[in-house]
Amino acid sequence: MPINNYKELESYISNMKSYISKEQGKKEKILEQIQEHENLIQKIESKIQLMEKVSVLLQNTSEFARNQAKIQVESLVTNCLQYIFENNVEFKIEINELYGKPNAEFYVLTKTKEGTIKTKPELSRGGGVVDIISLALRIAFLEIYKPKIEGPLILDEPAKHVSEEYIFNVADFLKKTSELFNRQIIMVTHNNHLSSIGTKAYRVYLKESRSYLEEITF
Repeated sequence: MPINNYKELESYISNMKSYISKEQGKKEKILEQIQEHENLIQKIESKIQLMEKVSVLLQNTSEFARNQAKIQVESLVTNCLQYIFENNVEFKIEINELYGKPNAEFYVLTKTKEGTIKTKPELSRGGGVVDIISLALRIAFLEIYKPKIEGPLILDEPAKHVSEEYIFNVADFLKKTSELFNRQIIMVTHNNHLSSIGTKAYRVYLKESRSYLEEITF
């Protein structure tokens, strides 16, 4: 725009000052918004760092609790196996990641002069070992679970595959387990040795298509 006189120059300068003042206002507003967004980004980054630390803490806590539970279960099952079978067999749990989730594998370790033999429970001395491991695992899970699971331990033929040589040990183990953990055991069994340890024992028999209950006195 051509300027022809002093008055037009003053008007032009006045308009420019007004324009610069408006643009300066816009600039300050933009800078203020930038600062607000930077503050927001810092808060978000701080929350992300905090969540990452919490995640690591929870993972470490979970792993620690899992290892502690693993040690307790291994110890209880090992003690149970050694008490009943009177040998140095040990129970081992190995936890690995499978499809992104913890997966537990059970093993039985048998120490010999040549070394340690590691096998799956079902491959170690037949079904008797599996019966006892299953029994000990149920007891372990009941006792270490928090909050504690109340109520009786209900067993259906808990030592069906255990030979007569060790059935007295199973009976003694169940009796001591009931006393140690103060937990009632309700058991269904055909084994006279196991039924003899009960405070109350009943025989169920069938007569002419009807079931009858008879208390047994030992």
